Amino acid sequence: MFSLHPQLAQDSLLLGRMRLCQVRLSLDANYPWCLLIPERANVTEIHHLSEQDRHLLMDESCRLAEVMVSVFDPKKINVAALGNMVPQLHMHHVARFEDDAAWPGPIWGRVPALGYEDAALNKRRDKLVSALVGEGFTPAE
Repeated sequence: MFSLHPQLAQDSLLLGRMRLCQVRLSLDANYPWCLLIPERANVTEIHHLSEQDRHLLMDESCRLAEVMVSVFDPKKINVAALGNMVPQLHMHHVARFEDDAAWPGPIWGRVPALGYEDAALNKRRDKLVSALVGEGFTPAE
């Protein structure tokens, strides 16, 4: 049975679900940063997913990336599935800007995480959820 890794639960907010994945917002306000987490038990690598789930993951990743581009108009969307710190399969989707805290380098370990103020978190969550609604996305309650 699927269960969310405690670190992912602590570091992100559930926005909703697609057919395969939870869509979560990272609580690091330095970047518009979302996560896709396939709701499959004991999966640590993309190649551990069934062929059908791999295709679905790519479709959902592209959908999330397209939404992030439409909402944030970034210079680049970085997509990564690292898993060095948290073994549960999760895909990072980070909107990057030439004036962000780590540009042009990677975001990992560059600056300390920056927490959201409540109003900013609610605004970002609402914008993303509104843009994601439809096409297989169900908002969190």
